[in-house]
Amino acid sequence: MTHNRAATEPNDLGRYFIERANAGDVDGLVALYEPNAVLAFPPGNLATGHAEIRKVYEQFVAAAPVLSPGRQHPALVTGDLALTAATLTNGDVTVEVARRQPDGSWLWAADQPTLAP
Repeated sequence: MTHNRAATEPNDLGRYFIERANAGDVDGLVALYEPNAVLAFPPGNLATGHAEIRKVYEQFVAAAPVLSPGRQHPALVTGDLALTAATLTNGDVTVEVARRQPDGSWLWAADQPTLAP
């Protein structure tokens, strides 16, 4: 699968998310997050850490959604933090906080995938 590619730019994470979700790659999806990251999905639920995030994505991938890339907005970067956002094809907006890792790659620390426009 694709989960061995590291994000060299914050916005790589969104592109990798679409690729890995469409491939059914749960390991690859989890690999986009820091070990203690928080994911607000499905709406009203918070998943903290890789084990909980994995459970969310196992259910998500089981539904076999076909995702289309929306419009990725320019990342807002300050030091080792970045705010990433995309407008999905259905009009929903995703917002994430990414952090630069010691090796220079980026991982999401917080992910809010379903903000209403």
